[in-house]
Amino acid sequence: MYRAMPMPGDDTDFHILFVCTGNICRSPLAERLTRSALGACPAFQVTSAGTHAERGRAMTEHARRVLVRLGGDPGGFVSRRLTPDLVAAADLVLTATARHRAEAVAGHLPAATRAFTIAEFGALARAVPAERIAGHRDPVRRARALVAEARALRGLVRVDRPDIPDPYRRSRWAYRAAGRGIARSLAVPLRLLTQSSTS
Repeated sequence: MYRAMPMPGDDTDFHILFVCTGNICRSPLAERLTRSALGACPAFQVTSAGTHAERGRAMTEHARRVLVRLGGDPGGFVSRRLTPDLVAAADLVLTATARHRAEAVAGHLPAATRAFTIAEFGALARAVPAERIAGHRDPVRRARALVAEARALRGLVRVDRPDIPDPYRRSRWAYRAAGRGIARSLAVPLRLLTQSSTS
């Protein structure tokens, strides 16, 4: 039986960082969908960056359209380059692919314990008993508990497709598939983060 170890950090806020290559397709989709789901909760900071991003670019038009269809807001988004400082400051790093995870962790090795691919984190969260998360009324403690539980399950839960394929310069169907994959992977983690115990 696994046992989740607590995750260190400040209990007043929680920073989620999404990572892809150019920060104009997958990670902005994930960032804005997560912001939409978490609402205006001041405890959560949700951002994104790209391992090879050009600073200041807008989301691609196809990504914007997919995001709007999924209920997110693309307004005001601009890309930025991933740095070791961004990784170090994040309480949870979620990447589009295993390669992105490796690149992010290479810049700040302690992040290995809190970095997952988006699809991997979704699969691990589905295996976490909901009561272990919902029992925490405070949203930050709930988030830290979820990361600890996911970390404890790593290697015990099979993840068939850990990567979200890059839709850049491909068809709108590729963008829709990426958007659906991201939304599907984030559905359970976001539900666990936004539902607390009423007892």
